[in-house]
Amino acid sequence: MKFPSPVSVQWLADLIGARLLGNSIGFVRGINEIHRVEQGDVVFVDHPKYYDTCINSAATTIIINNETDFPEGKTLLVVAEPFNAYLTIVKHFRPYEPLAKSISETATVGEDTVIGPGVVIGNHVSIGKNCIIHPNVTILNHCIIGNNVIIQAGTVIGSDAFYYNSKKTRELWYRKMDSCGRVIIEDNVEIGAGCTVDRGVTHDTIIGCGTKMDNMIHIGHDTVIGKNCLIAAQVGIAGGVEIGNGVTLWGQVGVSKTLRIGDNATVLAQSGVPGSLAANKIYFGTPVEDAVVKKRELVWIKRIPELWKKVMES
Repeated sequence: MKFPSPVSVQWLADLIGARLLGNSIGFVRGINEIHRVEQGDVVFVDHPKYYDTCINSAATTIIINNETDFPEGKTLLVVAEPFNAYLTIVKHFRPYEPLAKSISETATVGEDTVIGPGVVIGNHVSIGKNCIIHPNVTILNHCIIGNNVIIQAGTVIGSDAFYYNSKKTRELWYRKMDSCGRVIIEDNVEIGAGCTVDRGVTHDTIIGCGTKMDNMIHIGHDTVIGKNCLIAAQVGIAGGVEIGNGVTLWGQVGVSKTLRIGDNATVLAQSGVPGSLAANKIYFGTPVEDAVVKKRELVWIKRIPELWKKVMES
């Protein structure tokens, strides 16, 4: 999430009650979690295992629970509970705004766009020109819809991320990370019925220009889907995934979190993707492999009884 305007590190330290170390005259432009952090962002870390990753990331300001070494020019904001500091920042810059009516007065809808009955459009939503939003679609706060977009009935755009801060030393192990990101749907996208697209935790979930989605698909938080992709029914994509241009995911493919699928890759139906995939190849199976190799393997598996019989007769 980008702030409306940059804030000084001292102002941010005062907001969260932090002790400031390092660069005291810097400015912060936004807040992000580690998978999407950019230069000028603040990021939080509360476990030594991730200190180095956060401190040496693109973030210029790090909220942390212990003093440690850090590069010159960066700022540490030391607090007892970095997660609480994150929540304080999110609630300050993007507080929850309840919706008073089905279509918010702060939403904008472009020329020749058709809005079906029962549609809910949240606060600060922007919808472009020549779109068709079918009945009972919900588009939640701060989402951006491009031009010539079709969204079929019952789809939800911009629901909260399934993302929690976990600590087994607390009575409640899982505490919700408030989502302050958005969903951005670019031009000429089609989304089927009954789909769910989660907003980013702190960044944006993006569906690229020309991508077509079937029914009953779930897109997790902070996932970026490229241009002209084809996604069939019941595909589930976890959070923080990067999908290149021209990728095809056939029915019931499951994609694990924080991985990348290269341009023009195809994953055949009912496959499971646990790690990143190279571009321009066809994949199949769980876990996925090159489709030719996997199909040859299945042929040999079917021949096991025949081979075993020959062994026993020899």
